[in-house]
Amino acid sequence: MYKKQMILQRITSFLLLAAAVLVFVYSLGIMTDLYDSLFLISSYKETSRNYVEGAIIYREMQPFNKELTAAGIVLILSALSLFIFRSHDRRKYYIANYITIGANVAINIAVTIWALPTVLAYRAQFLLIDFDRLFEVASKYRVNATDSTFWFDAAWFVFGLLMVATVVSILNLVWKILLMRGERKLLQED
Repeated sequence: MYKKQMILQRITSFLLLAAAVLVFVYSLGIMTDLYDSLFLISSYKETSRNYVEGAIIYREMQPFNKELTAAGIVLILSALSLFIFRSHDRRKYYIANYITIGANVAINIAVTIWALPTVLAYRAQFLLIDFDRLFEVASKYRVNATDSTFWFDAAWFVFGLLMVATVVSILNLVWKILLMRGERKLLQED
């Protein structure tokens, strides 16, 4: 039974790291389509002939994007702490292992609760853009414009995977605790 738990423990640690890296990569990619479509156009004033209703979202998302990138880095460092304290291959957990796993779970949940609703709110704001006007102005300047919500919709997958990895981490920790208690009880009986 310990062997299966140890395999899951290692898989869980790598899954948490992969999910953290995915959040970081997502933070770099979310602005890609917006940059291509809206960077030039977002600076026009309402009085300009090239004004596009809603294009300002590109500028408004910049602070959030910086924070999401920073959060991605924090998630990666948090996941790496599991490897630093050997939570991925330790047969017996010590206090540092519990602290790193607890901190990792808390950070993952906090980032998801903060980022996912924010991305979805920006998605709703993106859909308010006057796309007919956007394509008209974009063709004038030979800019690639899109009305795709791919990067906004990908947040469900990215943060869903982060939450799945977090839940697996919690279940693995519970399993580890139960196995350690059982082993302690067996040793005390002898």
